[in-house]
This record gives sequence, C-alpha cells and structure tokens, in this order.
Amino acid sequence: MAAVNSLDLSRVSRLSPEKPDPDAELAQKALYYMSLMREMEDRIYYKLYRQGKIVGGVYVGRGQEAICVGAGLTTEPEDVLFPCHRDMGLFFIRGFTPQEILAQYMGRAGGVTHGKDGNMHMGDMRRRIVAIISALATSVPVAVGAALALKYQGSRNVAYVFFGDGATSRGDWHEGVNFAAVQKLPLVLICNNNAYAYSTPLDKQMACANVADRGPAYGIPAEIVDGNDVFEVYRATERAKAHAREGLGPYLVECKTFRMTGHAAHDAAEYVPKHLFAEWAEKDPIKRLERLMLAKGFASREEIDAASARVLEEVDEAQAWAEQSPYPDASEALKDVYEQG
Repeated sequence: MAAVNSLDLSRVSRLSPEKPDPDAELAQKALYYMSLMREMEDRIYYKLYRQGKIVGGVYVGRGQEAICVGAGLTTEPEDVLFPCHRDMGLFFIRGFTPQEILAQYMGRAGGVTHGKDGNMHMGDMRRRIVAIISALATSVPVAVGAALALKYQGSRNVAYVFFGDGATSRGDWHEGVNFAAVQKLPLVLICNNNAYAYSTPLDKQMACANVADRGPAYGIPAEIVDGNDVFEVYRATERAKAHAREGLGPYLVECKTFRMTGHAAHDAAEYVPKHLFAEWAEKDPIKRLERLMLAKGFASREEIDAASARVLEEVDEAQAWAEQSPYPDASEALKDVYEQG
C-alpha cells in the first residue's frame, strides 16, 4: 500500500494515549486518497484535456471517490483488483504514483504503459491490478477467472471487480456472476451505481428498483450502501471480503451515488436534470468526510486545509515531471506487446 504522508497520522495517536482510534486512522487515509483522486482528475478533466495535452477519452469519478477508496482500503496486497474507469483511488492505494499516471494520460514514456495506451487503460500485475476493459461488464468474467485461480491455488485472497449500473444489464455480467455463485468463488462485486449508464437513466435500462435486487436471483448476498459515505462503503466491503474469504462465494455491494460530470470530458450531460447536480453537491463525499472528522476531533480545520495544500503541491510536481517525460521512441512500439518465446 502506498505511503500516506499528506496528513499527520501522528495526530491519531494523540487522540487516545493508549490506543489509536481505528476510525480516525481510516478517516485520515481515506481523506488523503479521495483528495488526491479529486485533484488529479480535476487537473486532467478541466485543464490538461482542454489544453490539448491529453487526447482521447477522459473519464473521471468526481463525487464518487468514496466508493473505490472505501473498498480499496479493505484490500490486502495479494488481492486482485479489477477497477473501472472511475476508480483512480485504487491505483494510488496500490502504489501507483501521480507522476506515472499523468505521464500515462499524456502518452509519455514514463507512463504505466510507456506511451502505448492512454487514460485508465493501465494495469500492473506486480501490483495485482488489472487494466480495465472498455466494455465494463466484460471485466466480470475475467475477474471470475482470477477468483477461480485463487481458489485452485488454495489462496485466502479475493478478487474485487468494480463496475457501473449499466454493466449489470449486459449478458457477460450475468454469466460471470452465475458461474462465480455456482462455484462459490472468492469474488467481491462492487457496483458504482451513479444513476446513469452513459446517458441512459436507471429506470430506462432495468425494471428492478436496485442493482442489489439481482443478487438473490443467483443465490448470493447483496446489500445497498450510501456510496458517498466512505465508512459505509468500507464496512460493507469488509463484510463482503469476509464472506468471500470464508469460501462462501461472491458478495454484491451496491453503492448509491451520482455522477457529477458527463460520461466523459466531451459530454456536457445536458440530458441530466440540473437540479440533481445541486442536490448531490450537498452530499459531496469529501466534504462529508471532512465534516465528520471535524465533529469527532480527528483533525482540525487548519490540518485539513494544510493537507489539501500538500495534495495540490504533490499534483503540481507530478504534472511538471510528466510534462518533462519524453514520448516513447518508435523502436519501443512492440516491446512488451507480445510474449517472447
């Protein structure tokens, strides 16, 4: 797990001389990763893309940071993660640096894929994180395969797969979940239900009221949580992880949230009623966590502001590094593309 150095974690031990408060520690870590994800994605979405420094699609998880961070903080290093395109926080938790992610977006040699791909199409099996597949539901049967391998190996580890509400209306999602349920595979299913599958609202693409309603059809437990509450997401995912580790099979967690941008940077989201943005802005997961931390004495306003300033500085430095990183040489085009026999 990446070092969390943008908040003073020593404060946690000062709150209780005998034993650190685990909620305070979780809040400190979550705030750092959520804030770093927000600042990185804002830099990409509002600045670098519009300056022409990034080409291709740009997808962000603004307003949804609590889901990937809350779930990601339950993982162990040998668990295998299958993120979707709004889960940048998972990459930070697994040790990816802002430098290599910004270089990735700008097609530089210093990026995760060394300039061979852009945006969130990146992964690293050494860090047990698998690159996204654009047809998001397709990640589910692939994650099922990883869970099957973990079971065969006798491992206590788990595969985590993240997807949106729209993915659950595709056939490959259902096929994967059914197989995992029958085989009782160690699989945690995290649905990021942000109310829209691109431009299609939930009630136009499924007749059931909740994604979690699909769980009982396959004989697996499912629960609904507030996706803007990082503690709710964390605790639900802990239950899911424990269930999967005990050999009881998959567990589905539906996180209710809202997409505070269009589907991608090119999409103005004119199909979304404007009042929804105002309503959900009041439920912003970062502001919500800050209010909780202040109320419980986990941090002062000055400490939170100072941590935010350090995150901004971290992203500034990462951008400067990434922009100085060279483009890949043409001679590298086929390197690491084909297995060398």
